[in-house]
Amino acid sequence: MDLLQAIVLALIQGLTEILPISSSGHLVLVPHLLGWPDQGLAYDVALHVGTLFAVMTYFRREVVGMLGAWTGSVIGGRPLDGQALFAWRLVLATIPAAIAGLAFNDFIEMNLRSPLVIVFTLIGFGLLLGWADRRAPDGRSELQTGWRDALIIGCAQALALIPGTSRSGITMTAGRFLGLSRIGAARFSFLMSIPVILLAGGYKLLQLALGDEPVAWGLMAVGMAVAFLSTLVSIHVLLRLVQRIGFMPFVIYRLALGGALIVIFY
Repeated sequence: MDLLQAIVLALIQGLTEILPISSSGHLVLVPHLLGWPDQGLAYDVALHVGTLFAVMTYFRREVVGMLGAWTGSVIGGRPLDGQALFAWRLVLATIPAAIAGLAFNDFIEMNLRSPLVIVFTLIGFGLLLGWADRRAPDGRSELQTGWRDALIIGCAQALALIPGTSRSGITMTAGRFLGLSRIGAARFSFLMSIPVILLAGGYKLLQLALGDEPVAWGLMAVGMAVAFLSTLVSIHVLLRLVQRIGFMPFVIYRLALGGALIVIFY
């Protein structure tokens, strides 16, 4: 992988991770379409770490508040307030994806990084997002979620290990089905990405650091930086767009891309 490929993929990651159109699907497809070698899951994870820093930067007030309340409830013996409870719900929502990642990570990397899988997931989960957004009322905020909501959205997040599903897309879909507002579903999706990307990214980077294979740390650092900046822009755009017109533009994009892939590859 050269510098151009590293930068292009990082831009794609930053622009598509937050939007419900599947960053992992695009990271698999672009090398296929441009004749580039597959960059591998390790570089994908590095880009997700750049995204993680962007989310934490954008929502820094919420993160600092939740972290302080959560730490105080665990170490300081403080009573659980709204922020601490919400932090615990994010922890609960992370567990299904963590278990699924440990159990199926190698199988997914070897068998599911293909255009055919992405066609089915883009179209199928795109239609599901459109259905959820049309039928659900514009209801609760992310702070009004309960333990059941967190567990269900967490189980939905585990499906995003399959390329083309979209972590943000499937969690926003679940949130809308559960009665969260569009902004509430989006914000919950963004905030719950922090622990799961932290776990997955930390685990993979530790493997790379302790492994014997050479690692292009310079390219990975460039990718993280580009993904960080483009993700900040993407979050801002999504929140404004969703509040005004909903998720339908992303549904249309997923269906169009899935149809185009059928024409190109099949």
